[in-house]
Amino acid sequence: MNINASIIDQRVAGILEAHADWLPDGDRNRKKSAAFLLLCMATCLDMPLEEVRELLTDGGNDAGVDGIHIGDIEDGEFVVTLFQGKYKVDNLEGEANFPENDVQKVVHTVQCLFDPYINVEVNKKIAPKIEEIRSLIRDAYIPTVRIILCNNGKPWNTHAEIFIKNAKKEYGERIEFVHFNHDDIVTILQRTKTVDTSLSLSGKAIVEDMNYMRVLIGRVSVHEIYRLFTEYGDRLLERNIRRYLGLHTNRVNSAIHSTLCDPQRADKFYFYNNGITVVCDKFDYNAFQKSDYTVQLKNMQIINGGQTCRTIQETFRDSLSGHIGESAFVLLRIYQLSDADENFIQDVTYATNSQNPVDLRDLHSNDAVQKQLELGIRELGYTYKRQREEGPGGSQVITSSIVAEAVLAIWRQRPHQAKFRRRDLFGKLYDAIFTGLNAAQALLAVLIFRAVENERKRPTSADQAEFLPYASHYLAMLIGRRLLTDIGIALQDVSHRNVQDICKRFEEHQAAYHAHAVREIQTALQACYGDRRISLQQLAATFRRGDLLEMLNVRD
Repeated sequence: MNINASIIDQRVAGILEAHADWLPDGDRNRKKSAAFLLLCMATCLDMPLEEVRELLTDGGNDAGVDGIHIGDIEDGEFVVTLFQGKYKVDNLEGEANFPENDVQKVVHTVQCLFDPYINVEVNKKIAPKIEEIRSLIRDAYIPTVRIILCNNGKPWNTHAEIFIKNAKKEYGERIEFVHFNHDDIVTILQRTKTVDTSLSLSGKAIVEDMNYMRVLIGRVSVHEIYRLFTEYGDRLLERNIRRYLGLHTNRVNSAIHSTLCDPQRADKFYFYNNGITVVCDKFDYNAFQKSDYTVQLKNMQIINGGQTCRTIQETFRDSLSGHIGESAFVLLRIYQLSDADENFIQDVTYATNSQNPVDLRDLHSNDAVQKQLELGIRELGYTYKRQREEGPGGSQVITSSIVAEAVLAIWRQRPHQAKFRRRDLFGKLYDAIFTGLNAAQALLAVLIFRAVENERKRPTSADQAEFLPYASHYLAMLIGRRLLTDIGIALQDVSHRNVQDICKRFEEHQAAYHAHAVREIQTALQACYGDRRISLQQLAATFRRGDLLEMLNVRD
């Protein structure tokens, strides 16, 4: 029995025991396979299990896709991640290859699903997602597809590799196949271990003591970066707020790759790249040397340049040539900062990353407004999680990300941005969301949004409108607006003194509010399109672009 496969099997059994209602109908083996897929998706996407359960598409007519995630739009591009899972329930040796026929099936799926003009028969779980993707493609957004093939065994065989090579030849960098198994999950689960290691620098370096901190600036070979990441991987990126966009393909990573592979440009890599920023508890070197230091680092973490490092690793790993990047170096900054400087480390991390669009949730977690919300929501009987890694969830736990999404959709009346600009919730949209927000308003928004999402996921009526998979943020906005109108108060008057009564009224009339909001959207759609039937692609585009806001009398 493979030890890592056994560890993951225990985790899978735990998911099955705790969340059997999340899993598809069927025997224990089918449920266990679905639980394994949930674990793989949560680990790959760095998302809670409760969120990735919505990505499951397994069932009849699933086009060979067990899970699907549509990423945010960035610079006219978006990433679609398809998951296909195969779990050997009774075989934990870790030796079985990912099935060849399933690789062939998923390659064929990509050829069909991403062409807006090909009709495919798929189940109700996956159809809205597929048409949303096709709608984006019709609007000239460019997709990158990454296919994660998950199993508790080995990668696909050489025959399956032929299908993959043909797909890559046809679609180029727009498609990527990744094998993900029990060993990968265990590696990621262990990444919190500290990294005590050494780095070999090239040439001269500058070392200074500044305000009770130490700084080293030098250059390091990309071969040394490759060695480091081969040995430690994601454990080096725990404090990196971007971690690795990783399996995602983007222009920055592609440019790094092409420079390293070009013998005429590789020696200029140092000048093209912004460099790597490292923090550590302590670094030492032989001060008697004049150059080419070997630096010993304790608790090393890369807080900026993670994409550079991982792209270097992938370039070397995929290259057939041993001459890649022989003359390529990258700028290295090492900051020796103690644990007592945690807030300063956070400031440094923000400053070195803020030039790029990233998820800034953790960086804003110590803002005054976040601490005030934490205290206020606690007084209302709930727990507010300011950061991502703050313990278990549950109905009494509210995350800052769901607050941001719900408030932007409901109180700020920007439902299209709340869904399609999640990357900006703690960036460009942060002030618009949190300025003037109190705990009662945040809690009420979350409860309304949760209720709408619960109705979408587990409808109480068999007769559901086709637009419901796309409309949660709009429905929540309309419900919030009508609720306050019925009570006769403005948003600024919602406080800890009256929020319990408001929540009680919402709970008592929840079904009526939801039904009224659905009718409002139906009326708005009819005003836009008349009586003709609206396709799922049109619906996806309509809600994404905010075409209905004027019809719904929303004023920014």
